[in-house]
Amino acid sequence: MDLNEISVFLEVVKQGSFSKAALGLKMPNSTVSAKVSSLERRLGMTLIQRTTRRLNITPAGQAYFKRCLLGLTEIEAAESELAAIQGEPQGLLRITAPADVGADVLPELIADFSAKHPKVRVEAILTDRRMDLLAENVDLAIRAGELKDSTLIAKKLGETYLVPIASPKYLKSRGKPSHPRDLVSHQCLQFTPLGYDEWKMVGPKGSLNVPLPGRIVINDLKVVKRLALMGHGIAYLPTHLCVDEVNSGKLVRLLPEWRSTLNPVHFVYPAQRFVTPKLSEFMAMSMERLKREFKNFEI
Repeated sequence: MDLNEISVFLEVVKQGSFSKAALGLKMPNSTVSAKVSSLERRLGMTLIQRTTRRLNITPAGQAYFKRCLLGLTEIEAAESELAAIQGEPQGLLRITAPADVGADVLPELIADFSAKHPKVRVEAILTDRRMDLLAENVDLAIRAGELKDSTLIAKKLGETYLVPIASPKYLKSRGKPSHPRDLVSHQCLQFTPLGYDEWKMVGPKGSLNVPLPGRIVINDLKVVKRLALMGHGIAYLPTHLCVDEVNSGKLVRLLPEWRSTLNPVHFVYPAQRFVTPKLSEFMAMSMERLKREFKNFEI
């Protein structure tokens, strides 16, 4: 058995042309034709009928193609599995994360990973759209919130939650609320995905839906934070997005006994028979660091 002949035959059938197969395999046309002819002689059967206009795959050729394609796929998978165990990280690593999370946690991780693994090209896609990891060839996602797709593998990094915050400038002019119900008399900066009508908050005695009196509605959390820093109202922000400003005094954490429900944050990637070196190495370098990061976001 000559696997090289078989792989050439498979490529000819897939391309529907000897010349296209030769181009893809980077072989002369004569070599491709000779290998298929050699395979047919060994099998004692015509697999491809050649004419000046087109190729005709015989019934025997079609059956042989299907069987060989399955076998070659298994061989390639076996070799890839061995490469994944021993190989050096290389190729394109595509990562996606929500814009507000990725902008904070990914730059340092990517810089360190790229310095250690120069053969890996990293593409980061920061978007609040939930990408289809398989359809869009994404290796890894950072996702906040409950996971709905059971076909994905998830590794928990931590938790995040929303807290009400405002600038000292705003509080000096409008006063500080002592209970979520006091927010009705304040200017609230609304983040569109949270809804237009209310904020859901959790306190020591249970949950509460707080009506929103705000007139400013925005679909970008960083713009919401910027307006809060400028003194234009009270915002309901994820802790990872405002912890530095709260610690520095630029923003004030309000209603300390109240927050949103906890949202878990995970590494998520497609289920697969083996994890590529580039993916396993990135997760190994990043996971413990991200777990520490999310613990530091508690305010």
